[in-house]
Amino acid sequence: MESPLAIFAGRSNQALGRAIAEHYGASLGDVTIKSFSDGELYIKFEQSIRGEDIYIIQSTPPPSDNIFELLLMLDAAKRASVRRVTAVIPYFGYARQDRKDQPRVSIAAKLMANLIAEAGADRVLTMDLHAAQIQGFFDIPLDHLYASRVFIDYFTANPIENLVVVAPDVGSLKMARSYSKRLGATLAFIDKRRPAQNVAEVMNIIGDVEGKNVLIVDDLIDTAGTITNAAVALKERGALSIQAACTHPILSGPAFQRIEDSPIDMMLVTDTVPLSRPSSKLKVLSVAAIFAEAIQRIHTNDTISALFND
Repeated sequence: MESPLAIFAGRSNQALGRAIAEHYGASLGDVTIKSFSDGELYIKFEQSIRGEDIYIIQSTPPPSDNIFELLLMLDAAKRASVRRVTAVIPYFGYARQDRKDQPRVSIAAKLMANLIAEAGADRVLTMDLHAAQIQGFFDIPLDHLYASRVFIDYFTANPIENLVVVAPDVGSLKMARSYSKRLGATLAFIDKRRPAQNVAEVMNIIGDVEGKNVLIVDDLIDTAGTITNAAVALKERGALSIQAACTHPILSGPAFQRIEDSPIDMMLVTDTVPLSRPSSKLKVLSVAAIFAEAIQRIHTNDTISALFND
């Protein structure tokens, strides 16, 4: 006999939480989350969750309150005697700090993994980690979903002729290769150097883009320097139209203005992170159905390999 299931959402992305629950065929559970005058967080589940299988939906972009809110929700759930609690983290923050590439720096992604497990998570469900090896940082089960499913469906329904898929850096090459194969497109990539944090320089374009329509694919966009520099270089190399697909639209600092000023015609993003403001060049596709199906399969102990096969 299956245990009862309940879905809750933190405050970082309430809209996605509601959408996931709706696709699952349920309503979000009742939880009180508030901040005291000094900023201290308070969490209380307003319904009994004893013996239940619960799913807490919370993306963890900056500020750090989002990750701490998730930790407190996990702790409160475990202390309420749940059977199992799964941390559903559509966007896993601090994923870019996944290795010690300089002296005296933190491996923040590993620290986040430790904190989530220590707070009481029995399982983690996430999407498009910036570095796939972060899965190995967890000593609890982790299911890694891919947003490529919604992007591929979109471009299959809205095909682009004479298409070349472009990876904006070597780290995105595996993802771009998958898109090019499934869309029947050619492949190119950009040799990029990063002289400082949030600063990117286009060095070389490897592949033929002249007279072609371009699709740039990436997992996240922060200040949009990489992707807009890539778009300018591709246009200078003779690309016709330029579209982009990115899972996590962090879009901080000058990102919106850079995108508006760039030769990118349209950028598809998902709702793993809510947009801080609208843009005529941004189109949001929802990943709620993917997460809802993953939750259903986890709850019934069915395989979810079909969902995270990119």
